[in-house]
Amino acid sequence: MPASELPSPTFPENGSGSGKKKPTITIAVSAAIGSFIVCLIVALYVAWRKKKRSRKRRQALMQAREEKYTNDEDSNKDTELSAFSLSMIAKSTNNFALDNKLGEGGFGPVYKGVFEDGREIAVKRLSATSSQGLDEFKNEVGCIAKLQHRNLVKLLGYCIQGDERMLIYEFMENKSLDFFIFDASRSIMLDWPLRFHIINGIARGLVYLHQDSRLRIVHRDLKAGNILLDKNMNPKISDFGLARKFSGYETEANTNRVVGTYGYISPEYAVHGLFSVKSDVYSFGVLVLEIVSGKKNRGFSQQDYNDTLIGHAWKLHKEGKSVELVSSSVRDSCVASQVLRAVHIGLLCVQHHAEDRPTMSSVVLMLGNENYLPPPKQPAFFAEERFVTEINSLSSAPTLDSINEVTVTLMNAR
Repeated sequence: MPASELPSPTFPENGSGSGKKKPTITIAVSAAIGSFIVCLIVALYVAWRKKKRSRKRRQALMQAREEKYTNDEDSNKDTELSAFSLSMIAKSTNNFALDNKLGEGGFGPVYKGVFEDGREIAVKRLSATSSQGLDEFKNEVGCIAKLQHRNLVKLLGYCIQGDERMLIYEFMENKSLDFFIFDASRSIMLDWPLRFHIINGIARGLVYLHQDSRLRIVHRDLKAGNILLDKNMNPKISDFGLARKFSGYETEANTNRVVGTYGYISPEYAVHGLFSVKSDVYSFGVLVLEIVSGKKNRGFSQQDYNDTLIGHAWKLHKEGKSVELVSSSVRDSCVASQVLRAVHIGLLCVQHHAEDRPTMSSVVLMLGNENYLPPPKQPAFFAEERFVTEINSLSSAPTLDSINEVTVTLMNAR
């Protein structure tokens, strides 16, 4: 056969070479995609298994904590609290609807709920990001469950289910004291007789905590936000998450973990970590001055000079002008003798040294009569050289915790 009739090796007939290359490329791409999908599925499966094991470990740990809590005789002895189910609480609060949210504190959000029988409740729900935790939850149940007084908020029960931790209280129709006294429009709803009634109620509640109850309790976080008001505007002390119990003849204790709220903490506690019932007396004194003036001790400023509310009250007292401290919203209803007495007692309670402060039982007696009052000494966190020296030596002071807004700025001496 002539060579001219043979097929050319360089130019294949009918494009057969191109046809062979295309299936090869398609197979390679398909294999690569398939391998990627398989690897992705394997990675997702491994991640799912790891997450499942982690969740099981977490649930086991939570269950162990629950069992420890349930079997803790010290926390549950003599309590008559009810254990509520999560479904019951969720139903009463409309699944924790935003409309039912009353507020939020260091523990977590608080919701209003209504049981099927019509009882109104307040549900304090431990937040996942709460600055307080299981220890504070247990502490509050252990403390307040054994306490019964008309000036203490009543704990009805608790809920522990899965990751949920909740405390169920009686519902306080008028929210907290700070909702009224620090608001220009709402403060006029609290005239002077009502404010004096609230001061007396708080004092009686502290007397019960310090000496009349089965336990001696130091609250350690007494402030306007932790005083709740019922429908008759009766004050009730709440939030016992930071409270400490004393036993026997114990009267004071020391801690390296200072907790509380800026503006209410006594100097011996802030600087040395030493707390006692006199720490609550100091906080009560600050609270009295805030109720009288309608001003916060924290961040208080005066046009003529920069000072704390305590320092301002001290200066007015020395000048014989304590009546000027009273809030403008209640000046028409105030009784001058009661205002002067309340300010005087408040200054006695915030004296620098704990031993100079009166006991709460003495405070109740002083509020209830017109007997002679001893002159107060210079208050804490005021211009006092030896206290400034203490502040400058904070390198040996206990660590300040960030719970409820405590910071080193607490100890800026005036």
